[in-house]
Order: sequence, then C-alpha cells, then structure tokens
Amino acid sequence: MSGQYEAGSIVEGKVTGIKPFGAFVALDEKKQGLVHISHIAHGYVKDINDELSVGDTVKVKVLSVDEESGKISLSIKETQPKPERQERPRGGSGGGGGAKRGGSQQQSQPQGFNTLEDKLKDWLKQSNEIQADLNKRIKK
Repeated sequence: MSGQYEAGSIVEGKVTGIKPFGAFVALDEKKQGLVHISHIAHGYVKDINDELSVGDTVKVKVLSVDEESGKISLSIKETQPKPERQERPRGGSGGGGGAKRGGSQQQSQPQGFNTLEDKLKDWLKQSNEIQADLNKRIKK
C-alpha cells in the first residue's frame, strides 16, 4: 500500500505511537498519519490509552493530506457508525418546555443537565423558603 492517499479514502493502519493529543497510525512502510484525540471515538475521550494501544490495527478515514509537509490527518470515528442520540423527553412542543415542570418533578430527575432557567427557579425557590423561615424566626 504505497503511493498517495486521498481525502475521503478509508484504509487500514497500525498504531505506532500514542501522545496526549492523538495517535500516530502507520498506513504503510513510509507513510503515517495522526488521528487527533477528537477523532478517536464519537464520545468524549479523556485518555487515548483507554481506547487504543500501540500495535492495534485500525480502520481510518483520510481527512486531509498536506502536499507540502506530507502530513496526513486521519479519523477513526468517521469509519464507525454514529451512535443514535438519546433525546431527553421534553414537556410539550415549542420552546417553553422548561416552564411546565413543577418543583417536585424536577427533583425526581437526578440525571442530565438542568438548564439555567431550571436552576434559577430552584435557587429562587430555595431563597424564598429560607426567607420565609427567617421571617418566622424573627416574629417569634
């Protein structure tokens, strides 16, 4: 497998080195390219060593070839099917989904992100509860 590699082609290579920013993959005896950490997998990759090891044979897609420097950019994730996104259920259609949630329902959702709007509602509720409690103590 020698000669020029074209952007868009998918080839097999062997991992020859791993750095914190990416993995070097030998395409043949003379050419090697870099798979940037953002192109290792579809999800977040904290440590490349959890995903790849030196000597692994991997399928890579050629993203770009710099003719002057000879640098080849590669991607492993582009050779893999994209995982289906898990959509969070929204409260109704339209942009006002967050306004329909009640305080008790919100606390029964331990996973996922709260929007800033949801967090603000929580903070205001907590603040009002604390203020009411302080007012009761002052009146005693």
